[in-house]
Amino acid sequence: MAPISAILSRAATFIPPRTPAVRGIASDPKPQESNPPRLSQQDIFARERKYGAHNYGPLPVALARGKGVHVWDVDGKKYIDFLSAYSAVNQGHCHPKIISALHEQADILTLTSRAFYNNVLGEFEEFMHKLLGYDKLLPMNTGVEACETAVKLARKWGYEVKGIPENEARVVFVENNFWGRSLAAVSASTDPVSYTGFGPFMSHFDVIPYNDAAALEAALQRPNVCAFMAEPIQGEAGVYVPDPGYLGEVRSLCTKYNALFIADEVQTGLGRTGRRLCCDHEGVRPDILVLGKALSGGVYPVSAVLADDPIMLRIGPGQHGSTYGGNPLACKVAMAAIDVLESENLSENSRKLGLIIQKELELLKGSVVHTVRGKGLFNAVVINRTDKCDAWKFCVALSENGLLAKPTHDDIIRLSPPLVITEEQVMESVEIIARTVKQFE
Repeated sequence: MAPISAILSRAATFIPPRTPAVRGIASDPKPQESNPPRLSQQDIFARERKYGAHNYGPLPVALARGKGVHVWDVDGKKYIDFLSAYSAVNQGHCHPKIISALHEQADILTLTSRAFYNNVLGEFEEFMHKLLGYDKLLPMNTGVEACETAVKLARKWGYEVKGIPENEARVVFVENNFWGRSLAAVSASTDPVSYTGFGPFMSHFDVIPYNDAAALEAALQRPNVCAFMAEPIQGEAGVYVPDPGYLGEVRSLCTKYNALFIADEVQTGLGRTGRRLCCDHEGVRPDILVLGKALSGGVYPVSAVLADDPIMLRIGPGQHGSTYGGNPLACKVAMAAIDVLESENLSENSRKLGLIIQKELELLKGSVVHTVRGKGLFNAVVINRTDKCDAWKFCVALSENGLLAKPTHDDIIRLSPPLVITEEQVMESVEIIARTVKQFE
C-alpha cells in the first residue's frame, strides 16, 4: 500500500480529464457574467415576508451599509442610527479596530469547539478578569443564553451551597423584565406578547414590582430563594431608571438573605449608561454579571457570564456549554471591542453627551412628548398617543427626516446612538427630533 503522503500528493495534483465536446454542447462553458438587478426597498420587504418567518416587525427601511453613527439604505439615503442594534453597536458600525481583529483571526482559526483548548480563550478570560475582577468567565454567544446560564448557576449554587432541597430553588424577577424569548425567559415575562401561546412555563419563578425594595425583601424571605435577577435599568420596558439607591438596597438585601444578585447588563453594560457597568453608578458588585451585545462590537455574537469561584465552580464538565461559546474568533472580537470602549473613553463620552441630549429633549416636552428619561446615552421619550401620533408613526417620520429609532411600546421610543457620537452629531439629531415633534403638533 502506498504511503498516505504519496496518496495525498497525487490527490492534490490530480487533474480530471477534459470532457470531449459533443455537437451542440460547448465543453467547459464559461459562466455568464451579469449583475443582478438591484432590488428596491419594497422588493426587499416583500422577499423577507415571502421567505422569512414573521417574528419581527421592522421599520420600513432596508439598510445596506454602516459606518460610525451612520447607516445608509439601499437607495443611498443616509441616517443617524439611534438604536445601535439595541446597544450592540456601542463602538459604532464597522469600527476599524474590531473589523481588523475579526479579519486577522478569521485567517488563522475560527472554531475548535470546547472539545479542545484553543490559544485565545484563556487570553480573553484573563483579559476580562483584569478588567472586572471576577475569578471566572463562562463564554456564550447571545444575551438570552448568558442569562439562562446565570439562572442555572444560581440554582446549582442554591442546592450545593445554600442547601436548598432538590428541585425547590426559586428565582425572583421583576415586572416588565426582558432577557430574551427562550422558554425560560418567557416563563419570567409579564408581557403577554412574549408568553401567550408558549406554555406550559417553567415553575419556581417569582415576579415582583421593579424598583421596590420592600417587595424584594418580602420575596427573599420566602423559603428556597437562590437569586434575584434584574436589569439595572430596564431597556425593553422603556428605559425605566430606578430610584437612586435602589441597586444598593438590592445588594444589601441579597447579602442579608443569602441570595445571589444577578445583574443583567446585556444592554446597560459596557459604557451605555455613562459608566463601564450600570451597577458602577452605585458602586454595586453583583454576584453574577451578565454581558452581551456591545461585547461583540456589533460584529460577531459574544456574551459572557462572570462570577467568583464559589459560584462558577458549581458547574462541572458536561453540565453546561456551547459549541461556539469561547471560539477564537469571538474572543479576539470581544477583546478588540473592549479595547475600543476603554481606549476611546466611550463611557465618559456617553456620560457627557447624555447630559446634553437629556437637557435638549426636556425642552421638547409638550403636546407630543410627555416624558423624557434615561442615563448616559440610554434614553427614551414617551409620546402622548393620539389618533394622529403614536410611537410607530413618530419613528416612521423620524426615518423620513434622517434618524432611525424604534418603538419599544406603543408610546415609548428608545434613543440610544453609538457611543462614538460627537456633540455636533447629537445636536444634529436633536434638531431632527425637534422637527419631527413639530410635524405632530
